[in-house]
Amino acid sequence: MADAQFLNETQAPVASINKVLRNTYMLLSITLLFSAGMAGLAMAMNVQYMGFMPLLVAFGLIFAIGKMKNSVWGIVLVFAFTGILGFSLGPILNAYMATAGGTQAVVMSAGLTGVIFFSLSGYTLVSQKDFSYMSGFLMTGMWVVIAAMLFMFAGSFFGIYVSGMQLAISCAVVVLMSGFILYDTSRILHGGETNYIMATVSLYLSIYNLFVHLLMLIGVMGDD
Repeated sequence: MADAQFLNETQAPVASINKVLRNTYMLLSITLLFSAGMAGLAMAMNVQYMGFMPLLVAFGLIFAIGKMKNSVWGIVLVFAFTGILGFSLGPILNAYMATAGGTQAVVMSAGLTGVIFFSLSGYTLVSQKDFSYMSGFLMTGMWVVIAAMLFMFAGSFFGIYVSGMQLAISCAVVVLMSGFILYDTSRILHGGETNYIMATVSLYLSIYNLFVHLLMLIGVMGDD
């Protein structure tokens, strides 16, 4: 009787974790397709670069998603969030694809992003390793990258340009997003994240930033 009770208690958390994983990957797959569709729509409409406005809207939506994460409106807001970011990516992709070798750079970046995500996420799931110890390193790295971006942005107003800084930032972001994929997958696996909507947003942001900065790196290497 005691053994049966113990078995039920251990199976319950496992079933809950598996449900979060299943729902996260399902919602992530759908939102990635939706985001790609919105990017394609922006490309077809030949939408011009929209500056920081979509990012500001997306930033506000993250807070709204956090408030609505336990309701159906949370899912609606996730689609709004991923749709806006996807749409804002359209003009950037058009700019790359208008150059020689630009289409190849976009395809290669998308392929590498997929390989990196599935490799790291799959490794975490198979190995069952806990990467929670990476949280301090990842957050410190993000603050350093944000500070470097702000410096570069402010420097542009005063004619200050540090050679290779954008390249260094993109390299750092690729490393950090790879780390976040390990960390976020591990959090779901070990019960640190129990809400699949928030888990989807975290993984989507890692994939989105990974793709954008891989595109920058490949574009630089190909002089695009």
